[in-house]
Amino acid sequence: MTAAFARLLQRHWWRPRLTPLTALLAPSAGVVGAVAARRRTGARAQPLPVPVIVVGNVIVGGAGKTPTVIALVALLRSWGLAPGIVSRGHGRADAGALLLDATTPADAATPAAFGDEPLLMHLRTGAPVAVARQRREAALGLLAAHPEVDVIVADDGLQHHALARDIELVVFDGRGIGNGWPLPAGPLRERADAIWPTGADTPPRFILVNGRWPAPPARALPAPRERCFEARRSLGGALSLADWSRGATATREALLALRGRPLLAAAGIGDPERFFAMLEAEGLAIARLPLTDHASFDPLPWPVGTDDVIVTEKDAVKLARRPLGRTRVWVATLDFGLPDDLARALRDALPARPRSA
Repeated sequence: MTAAFARLLQRHWWRPRLTPLTALLAPSAGVVGAVAARRRTGARAQPLPVPVIVVGNVIVGGAGKTPTVIALVALLRSWGLAPGIVSRGHGRADAGALLLDATTPADAATPAAFGDEPLLMHLRTGAPVAVARQRREAALGLLAAHPEVDVIVADDGLQHHALARDIELVVFDGRGIGNGWPLPAGPLRERADAIWPTGADTPPRFILVNGRWPAPPARALPAPRERCFEARRSLGGALSLADWSRGATATREALLALRGRPLLAAAGIGDPERFFAMLEAEGLAIARLPLTDHASFDPLPWPVGTDDVIVTEKDAVKLARRPLGRTRVWVATLDFGLPDDLARALRDALPARPRSA
């Protein structure tokens, strides 16, 4: 599939009903939905000795899983827990298990080794992160290396049914479920009826909407309204890439100081337009440079001699050790918070399971 056709198809996904183009793909979508359902119902996962909270989505592309994991780790710590993170590590060449923690040498903690999102989650939280294609393998390795971990947060593990879970937190953005069809006719990884499963053995599931919903022309969400929560999301501030790499704190003053300065905004995330709109809402004058999700930034995607570039933290992890010439790179940070009513619901649902179980 060419990039141009992929962009065209995605524009059709986010319409409320099938179009002539997506209708042609509906038979294939039925197969995808049936296979996903079979995998879900046929899964027999063995529980882990600590509770597991899975953060995932049922749409392709970015919906805000990474900031949700970061916020969730902070919430769990505020309860006196010691969370660890497991993830696949998108883009890694090695499918085996690998551990990222405070003992990992700086020259080994790279996006190529761990993936951009696991590296960012570790940098932002300090929590140990285990990556592997098989999330259970990652979880067992994490628990063996860090016996203090008493709860696991699984990043992007909703469809990884070999990993037992105690709570599922499903993340959407303001686009909702698009036309409500599975791939390739729509943006869903599963059938729409899988968004709210009703089986007796289904773990507690909560919906986190990363943005205002429904945003026209989004379809209604097939889930109880009382189990749907809206995240708090805004730009927190900005700082230079060098300061960000040293762990300095972003400030609103630095972000607002970029007003009136020509900026190239580059974003290799699932929905670059969301980032661009947030920058413009802060009064920044930007030229847009949308990139594919998980873009490598090798080579640098902007013209030689570009003065100022602003990026997301997910992209900053891939630029931190790169020679940038005369270009000044700024990092815009995200202020993302879980709503209080969701926090209470999660605490009520979290099982008490001693590590020795």
